[in-house]
Order: sequence, then C-alpha cells, then structure tokens
Amino acid sequence: MIEFILQPWPWWFSGVLVGLTVPLLFLLAGKAFGISTSLQQIGAMCAPGSRAAYLRDYDWREGLWTLVFVGGIALGGLVGTHLLSAQPIEFLPESFQSPAGVARLLVGGFLIGFGTRYAGGCTSGHSITGIANLSWPSLVATVFFFVGGLAVTWGLGGWLFGNGG
Repeated sequence: MIEFILQPWPWWFSGVLVGLTVPLLFLLAGKAFGISTSLQQIGAMCAPGSRAAYLRDYDWREGLWTLVFVGGIALGGLVGTHLLSAQPIEFLPESFQSPAGVARLLVGGFLIGFGTRYAGGCTSGHSITGIANLSWPSLVATVFFFVGGLAVTWGLGGWLFGNGG
C-alpha cells in the first residue's frame, strides 16, 4: 500500500477528488467551495473596527472555517511533498530564489489577489463551484482565466521575465 501512495498518481485523480469536495462540503457543512474569502476573513479579523464596510460587516467568526481550509491545503501540500513522495520536491524553483524572483512572486501574488476579489471569486470558486451551480458569469470568468494564463505564458510572460515562454 505504501508503494502506491509514494508513486505518482494519475493526473485525473485529483480532479475527481476536488470535484467530490464541492458537493460533500455543501451537503455536510452547508458551505460553498472557494478560498478567496480567506483574504476578507484575515482583514476582518485584523481590523474589526474598520471604516470599510467590506471588512467591518463581515462575520469573521462565521467564516473561520476558510482559514482552517487554507491551512489544511498548505499542510497537505507539505505532507505530500516531504512525507508521501519518493523524491521530495524543493519549495521554490531556483529561478525564484533571488531578489528578482521574489519580486515576481510578490507582483504575481498581488495581481492574483486583486483579480480574485475584483472578479468576485478565485479560479476554484468560479471554475468548480460556479460552473457546478450553472453560473453563466463563472463560465465566462473561467474561459478568461485560461485566456489570460495562455497570454502570459506564451506572450507577456516571456517578454516581461525573459523565460522564453
């Protein structure tokens, strides 16, 4: 059994597990799958008396489960790469272990966070939960997530970061 766990699994297996997460989370906990609200959660916890209604009116006690969920994802990744892998994977590729690499990560993280909140949800929220709920805006958002990813990977990314696309 341990040999099975340590070997790479089929690419589709994680898709099936994530796909099952959506209805199970809803049926067992009454919650919608998504991660981007954890940013609002942290903001509401850190600034409970904020003048911004976005933070002030958010019930951080009700949304505490999102932080547990995000922590579980991080812990699962750590366990998977270091304890359940025949060859542990390094945390960051060498190209990001420099000041320029860290700057790229920070800029990319900011753009993703801004886009997530501006779009009303993250890629998993729109692509998995939104499409599962037959939300037309989520389908459009998902199409443009892919369009944007391809544009950066094959065009803008190579031009900005010199990685050759």
